[in-house]
Amino acid sequence: MGFQLGEDHDSGMNEMNLIPLIDIMLVLMIIFLVTATVANPSVPLNLPETQAEIQPPPPKAMMINIKVNGDIFLDGQNVSLQELETKLQDAAQASQKPTVQLEADEESKYNMVAKVMALASSAGLSDIAFVSEN
Repeated sequence: MGFQLGEDHDSGMNEMNLIPLIDIMLVLMIIFLVTATVANPSVPLNLPETQAEIQPPPPKAMMINIKVNGDIFLDGQNVSLQELETKLQDAAQASQKPTVQLEADEESKYNMVAKVMALASSAGLSDIAFVSEN
């Protein structure tokens, strides 16, 4: 008594198994791609020489926060209007004038925002950006 899997008819295999052929082709393709990048890693170029100067990075922006109760914060430190005015004038004396980023609470008074903008403008800092939540 013989052991047999599958059906009983004795027909042979009528189609070719392509899976090993596909595996070999994928391996050959990977080998070709790896050797092609190793054999020619870059293209030689004659680049032109320039006389450009390296630009210094822009100065750090000054962040001014105005709270609802009228408190003013410059870079996280609570300051009065007089202290803010002197610090803005000191910053305006630098070779590169910083950007003033103004962030006011939603319920803060427009009068205080206008005063801070006038201080920055009179100090010579005209690059003012308004910061919002989103």
